[in-house]
Amino acid sequence: MADPGPPPNAAGIMESVNDALQGLELEPDETSEILGFANRELPHLHTPEDSYFILGSYRDPYLRRLRIVQNELDKRLGTYPFLMADLPELAIDRLPVFRIRFTLLAAHVDTIVAVYEQDAGGEVTELGKISTTPYFEKSYVLPRDYAWMTERNLDTEADVLAAAATIYFNDDLDDATIEEEIDSLLTVANKNGISLTATDVIDRLKGREDSEQAPVSYSWVHLNEFRLFELHRRCFAWSNPDDLRDAVDEVP
Repeated sequence: MADPGPPPNAAGIMESVNDALQGLELEPDETSEILGFANRELPHLHTPEDSYFILGSYRDPYLRRLRIVQNELDKRLGTYPFLMADLPELAIDRLPVFRIRFTLLAAHVDTIVAVYEQDAGGEVTELGKISTTPYFEKSYVLPRDYAWMTERNLDTEADVLAAAATIYFNDDLDDATIEEEIDSLLTVANKNGISLTATDVIDRLKGREDSEQAPVSYSWVHLNEFRLFELHRRCFAWSNPDDLRDAVDEVP
């Protein structure tokens, strides 16, 4: 097969790669491999279809939730949802290929959708990237069991349970403090017309300890990043797969 040659926007592609690698000088074969990847993958992002770059953990059981998001987005007409894991690797051992692939895909995709269920792993790096320019305006985050615990933000039973999970599964809190914090949370919830007792909440949370959905306890850094997206109406929390499907519906 004849060499297809460099993509028409090769200069712009290599400029973004140069920025991602902080000006690192590339070997000719490395440049060729990067442009080959761009030739194969970027045209899919330059069609009338709405493209969605789905971020999150590729380990089980988290990968299953990414597939739920992908399937829900695929049900829409004229969409191309994908995971980086589904695309070919770059055969460049010397370079940090994740940075290159992420930069090329994130720069050219229409929308980035990131799913969070833990505060460790590669998702931490991705969250730092999409919460800054130039990716923030096209990004949406879907964190499990997230709630910014202010009175006006506890509007539903799901909000309260998510906030309670943040307290109950926090290893830094002792039993007495957990009980006190949950009581305080429920006082606010009851004022908002949500009828839950401490026993209701704890029974539901205990039921999750032995389930596939391991408890989530995010760091303060994560909570602040999620809050930024929330204030811009681009954060949609969920607690179970059905909730996740509903959260995907909120993504434009």
